Amino acid sequence: MRIRSLGVIDDAVVELSPGFTAVTGETGAGKTMVVTSLGLLLGGRADPALVRIGAEKAVVEGRITVPAGASAVVRAEEAGAELDDGALLISRTVSAEGRSRAHVGGRSVPVGLLADLADDLVAVHGQTDQQGLLKLSRQRQALDRYAGDAVAGPLTKYGEAYRRLRAVSVELEEIVTRARERAQEADMLRYGLEEIAGVEPRAGEDVELAEEAERLGHAEALSSAATAAHAALAGNPEDPEGIDAATLVAGAQRALDAVRSHDPALAALADRIGEIGILLGDVAGELAGYADDLDADPLRLAAVEERRAALTALTRKYGEDVNSVLAWAERSAARLTELDGDDERIDELTAERDALRAELGGLAQALTDARTEAAERFAAAVTAELASLAMPHARVSFEIRQTEDPEGVEVGGRAVAYGPAGADEVELLLAPHPGAPPRPIAKGASGGELSRVMLAVEVVFAGTDPVPTYLFDEVDAGVGGKAAVEIGRRLARLAKSAQVVVVTHLPQVAAFADRQLLVEKTNDGSVTRSGVKVLEGEDRVRELSRMLAGQENSETARAHAEELLATARADV
Repeated sequence: MRIRSLGVIDDAVVELSPGFTAVTGETGAGKTMVVTSLGLLLGGRADPALVRIGAEKAVVEGRITVPAGASAVVRAEEAGAELDDGALLISRTVSAEGRSRAHVGGRSVPVGLLADLADDLVAVHGQTDQQGLLKLSRQRQALDRYAGDAVAGPLTKYGEAYRRLRAVSVELEEIVTRARERAQEADMLRYGLEEIAGVEPRAGEDVELAEEAERLGHAEALSSAATAAHAALAGNPEDPEGIDAATLVAGAQRALDAVRSHDPALAALADRIGEIGILLGDVAGELAGYADDLDADPLRLAAVEERRAALTALTRKYGEDVNSVLAWAERSAARLTELDGDDERIDELTAERDALRAELGGLAQALTDARTEAAERFAAAVTAELASLAMPHARVSFEIRQTEDPEGVEVGGRAVAYGPAGADEVELLLAPHPGAPPRPIAKGASGGELSRVMLAVEVVFAGTDPVPTYLFDEVDAGVGGKAAVEIGRRLARLAKSAQVVVVTHLPQVAAFADRQLLVEKTNDGSVTRSGVKVLEGEDRVRELSRMLAGQENSETARAHAEELLATARADV
């Protein structure tokens, strides 16, 4: 990894070798930034506070070797990434303003893709993960992960049935608890539909009636205007000497017809005048018909206004116009059918709810059986690992229990509480020595014991659900002496099948590493390229001496450091 402007690190390259790499250094030197950097590469939250003061952005770049055909490779290639000699090049940029960008294989990708890739590439564990292991939900998740398909299959089916039951229960509760409101809604809709049906409006009827009312209200003026226009166009029978448009146009056409043969242009004009005469005749005829058909009946006007009043009463309540009223009626009829079917729907939902509860009970029982079987194997495997971590007499077990609830599902002949992951409460118990009763690890485990339990759990996972790389951030907290040596030994064994990176303060752990990296600050408080060094030979002895006694040149500490290294090499 190359890390730039992240925390105390100015610009540094961290080369993580195969096998076991230990990262050491003084407190505050920046060791945790190694963990933070890898977390960013794996989709962790981008905190602008991580950007080094005075820098515009922090950048972490990593080269991760992945097996050909691995699911991480497939997902990366689907996103458009390209491999570089079998490795994925990943970069993450965090600006001081909080913006974050991610690139995989030269292609810009969503940060969420990094998190997806992380599931198959790296397992990161720190002190916060130890605290997480104290939560019952995390203990159940750990057991389910160990059980694999035996739990995953029924858990998927259970989740689908659980979500459907929740939806059915919510709908049923809504119908039952809102029965009065729904009855009132139905009465209101029924009244409105009856009122509309009594009027029997037609689509667009309000527009037609408005036009008719306007016409009837001005019948005399319209008739006079049509008659006058007709007289102007076609003449008035009562005034045979009057001059009208039709007569004038006819005279013009006759004048041109007499000479039209002498000039085609004049003939064309004569034809156009003839068309005008025809159009005048048509319009005059329609005006005469309009005046004859115009109805000035006051009774019809009264009927129209009465009908308009009835329609207006509807539009005030149900829509802007008659078309909107009819649309409301259509929607309300459908809603009324739904409301009137409440009783039938309640029966349907009740039957489906009962069937789903019975199905959930069966699936919950299957989950309990699968977890119980896996718990015995998981506990035995973790107990065996603890024996190699200086806890030879410790015993780990799981308690799988249910809580009775009359409103729950039936499991094992009892009604028990249930949730999205089944009806089981899973708790990890630890008996640290013979004669000690098993107690929840949240209550009965010291900090050092909890560290070793978590490491043992991870080692067991490595045998059943392995990932290429494991990163432990001070997983040895609270441990010392022989237990620290055993942790170092166990991490070295884990490193034979995977890459293991450990940030540690313990020389007993660091001595077992295949490679030891020292992180140290310069005089100005930053970590530069020269601040991350691979320790070999005398340099490694000096650093282990510092870790042992705080004195790099102490002969006693140096002898102890050399002894630790010799013990580690002999063991490996």
